Amino acid sequence: MVTNASTAVPTPIPSPTVSPPEARELPSDIFSVSPDPSVDTPFSSTELPFVFRSQFEGWKTNFKRRTVRLDELGQSVPRDAIPAISNPTFTSLMNLTVGIDPREPVIVVEVNGDARAYPLDILLQHEIVNDDIGGLPVVVTYCPLCNSALAFERTVNGTVREFGVSGFLRKSDLVMYDNVTETMWQQITGEGLVGDDAGLWLVPLPVQTVSFETFADRFKDGLVLDRPEITDFDYDTAPYPGYDSPEIDKPFLFFEIPDRRIHVVERVSAVDIGKGPVAYAFSFLNENPVVNDLVGDVPVVVFFDDKTESGFGRTDSTGGPIVVGSTTMFFRDLENRVLTFTNRPDGTIIDNETGSTWDRFGLAISGELLGAELTPVIHGDHFWFAWADFKPDTRLVTATDDLVN
Repeated sequence: MVTNASTAVPTPIPSPTVSPPEARELPSDIFSVSPDPSVDTPFSSTELPFVFRSQFEGWKTNFKRRTVRLDELGQSVPRDAIPAISNPTFTSLMNLTVGIDPREPVIVVEVNGDARAYPLDILLQHEIVNDDIGGLPVVVTYCPLCNSALAFERTVNGTVREFGVSGFLRKSDLVMYDNVTETMWQQITGEGLVGDDAGLWLVPLPVQTVSFETFADRFKDGLVLDRPEITDFDYDTAPYPGYDSPEIDKPFLFFEIPDRRIHVVERVSAVDIGKGPVAYAFSFLNENPVVNDLVGDVPVVVFFDDKTESGFGRTDSTGGPIVVGSTTMFFRDLENRVLTFTNRPDGTIIDNETGSTWDRFGLAISGELLGAELTPVIHGDHFWFAWADFKPDTRLVTATDDLVN
């Protein structure tokens, strides 16, 4: 649970102790575009070299300030062709009228006791929801091509922003933009890429992707995002059918050389808290649903739940949806001691120190520690190729020998 969240100047990912790089003037060539550094005024898309003018026509972004080469931004669709949701409405669990499969994946964000579920079938179509959760302006994001579900504070330099889908991809990942400076932001990292806020990071919030049933069991007063009433989208049909299939060999609009330590679109529970990135392969977690580990010197635990369906329309031999699972992740330190967790044969989770029983949201539901809550770790259930490209030095866990604990 997030409480007393700050809306100050954005802090970098993964660690608030790491200073963000300065947006820099890149080498002067037709791709990177480097104006005279002594000129303080921004320049618009009309001042770009001809090769970029049509691509960025109409943008008010300050193209002088950036942390990446402009040719790294590939246009997949026009700006806002994938419409973000900016006035979301919600329904309580008691009043739901749209049937939701118990195993359907939902993105869960909780702030100040306000827990909300964002069904993946909606996020697959819209990718961004601008919301206010527990009094905090929040943007909930999902990139289908990377399977990256992330949430950030919407306040940047004291100003609340609304975010939209730019239509550009970088390394196959969604590039967002904000409505104040039209800075372009990398979704999987929260980094400002091009614009006045290039070099800043959005403040991340914990996100858990779980089955709808798991959310409903834990948050009786939780709210569920409604499907927009005026839309041409068919939310019951997956827009990227089979994209997480083992038959996928090359990710869409991904031009890098993928890390093939595991299959490119295998899901990983990925984390970077400034101690060196780590990713736990779902194939490993499926056999080891509770994993105690150290990320650097920080004790964490991963809980794997095998109840969550794929959001990509895959079916098994019986015609039913493929179940791929999902993870939650928490810090193991609580009340000045470090806990270790065990998965019992009946699927319940206990800590070895007190024998208390825990749910998959890090809440002690019985025993000595009844009512205690673990602190969630900011992580994501990403496709491996995407995480590995942004974090190439990741320690990949595919066997118990890869654990540090």
